[in-house]
Amino acid sequence: MRKTIIFIATMVLLCSCVDEEQYADTPRGNFEALWRILDEHYCFFSYKNEQYGLDWNAVYDKYSPQFNNEMTEKQMFEVMANMLSELRDGHVNIYSTFDVARNWSWHENYPRNFSDSLLRIYMGTDYMIASGIKYRTLDDNIGYMRYESFTRSIGDGNLDAVLSDLATCNGLIIDIRNNSGGSLATAEKLAARFTNKEILVGYMQHKIGRGHDDFSKMEEQRLKPSAGIRWQKPVVVLTNRQVYSAANEFVKYMKCCPQVKIVGDKTGGGAGMPFSSELPCGWSVRFSACPMYDRDKESTEFGIEPDHKVQLNDADFSKGKDTIIEFARNLLKK
Repeated sequence: MRKTIIFIATMVLLCSCVDEEQYADTPRGNFEALWRILDEHYCFFSYKNEQYGLDWNAVYDKYSPQFNNEMTEKQMFEVMANMLSELRDGHVNIYSTFDVARNWSWHENYPRNFSDSLLRIYMGTDYMIASGIKYRTLDDNIGYMRYESFTRSIGDGNLDAVLSDLATCNGLIIDIRNNSGGSLATAEKLAARFTNKEILVGYMQHKIGRGHDDFSKMEEQRLKPSAGIRWQKPVVVLTNRQVYSAANEFVKYMKCCPQVKIVGDKTGGGAGMPFSSELPCGWSVRFSACPMYDRDKESTEFGIEPDHKVQLNDADFSKGKDTIIEFARNLLKK
């Protein structure tokens, strides 16, 4: 049976809870609980073993000797954070009262390919704002939309107004660089404006057992066209490494839409729907539990390649030009 993408939860917030057996509220007990939660519910063990040799049992052997009951809270937190970094997953976190354990290597180790100062040149001060979208028409009659975060929801009326205002433009740039995610429903709502028919955009699985590969069958993710105004001209989506989670999914959807090209850097990834649990000490743990795939059944956990890889260069920057935006403008003119 075909399934339409309808997500209520967000990709950056906790969206479900997992009940766990009881462990002692000691450094050793908290370590055992954390390792077991991930061992039974995390969804990318096999994939990451293939990609870079992750061995979760070896991770246990590496970090177990570092836990003892004389540790302070902060020492326990630090070792746990180091252990979770082995997963290389931006959706894996520990939330304590004093810090959040996170792994941001998906963008920290790469060029930023975005400049606030350059964006101000292109946007000026007289741009329009519709909920989470800033937009204007550039001087070559190319429409430009800037969507900074899918945590900022947008209504159908807003989208109708934006697309109506840009309707006379020859093409459209959607700039989601630095968009680290938010609501999947928002990403879907925007993408639905760029297809005139229902299309297959990917697949999802659910964890159904405690084994590393205990998953449901792949369920189709299908994108239905919006009932509102739909864009019929060429589109370029701008990406960089900080495009993550729901924004990564948006890129996945848009790659399936007609007349759309992706320009910029590879996205950061984040293709696991996050769930949550709790340690004996009360700290919350978030982790990827439901894997999502593109329409070719390939994981996008480590990002999506653009159709045209373009990076900012110093020569353009010194002239007040954004190399990626300029490439997109030239592509749309062709």
